[in-house]
Amino acid sequence: MNENENSSCALAHQIDNWNHIVWRKVIQRVNRLQRRIAKAVKEKRWGKAKALMHLITKSFYAKLLAVFRVDRNKGGKTPGVDNKIWTNGYDKLVAAINLKTRGYAPKPLRRIYIPKKNGKKRPLSIPCMDDRAMQALHMIALAPMAETMADPNSYGFREKRSCADAIAQCFLILCRKNCAQWVFEADIKACFDEIDHQWILKYVPVNKSILKKWLKAGYIQKGRLFPTLKGTPQGTLHKAESYPQSS
Repeated sequence: MNENENSSCALAHQIDNWNHIVWRKVIQRVNRLQRRIAKAVKEKRWGKAKALMHLITKSFYAKLLAVFRVDRNKGGKTPGVDNKIWTNGYDKLVAAINLKTRGYAPKPLRRIYIPKKNGKKRPLSIPCMDDRAMQALHMIALAPMAETMADPNSYGFREKRSCADAIAQCFLILCRKNCAQWVFEADIKACFDEIDHQWILKYVPVNKSILKKWLKAGYIQKGRLFPTLKGTPQGTLHKAESYPQSS
């Protein structure tokens, strides 16, 4: 166990009440590490960026924030195949303490179907709460790199960006007399369902062992376990805009 892991363990023992967490301090510590990752990416210091991403996944502050985001997410009270949800602060604190890479094995996803506007049904795969927290933790590490390298005018699934931002950008580039005369719209058929796992493993800079476990976890439908040979579960984690009051 290295010095950073010792620090996280010591911090975990100091915090014994979820409702007494000083979230301002948690956010500051996590943001500080995220800024260091973004700076390393801008300077193309890939080794340092990777090391800092690994460090943030070991940070107990980041683990607390990951659990908080999952709990405050719209589907935070929807259980996975283990039928478990976090009902109190103790459950959330234990979930944060148990977010460890060593020995981690995700459970299969719970497959349900939700109706679409055209009358068809869209498959929805629901991970267990603990797996969602682990995904949120690694998303906290990945976000600074993704945001730094992403197209400046992309708006889908981006933190702190909305449909209104996209509309404003469209106005700026289309309001001039010499602007483009055509708008090209495209939709990738079954995009999430057909994404190649090998491409994801090659290009997404996340712990490859854990990433592969997520991709190959399979799903349970009507009591049967099915393998996931391609595609990714549909659904996203959204950053909560407000944090609980702390003493």
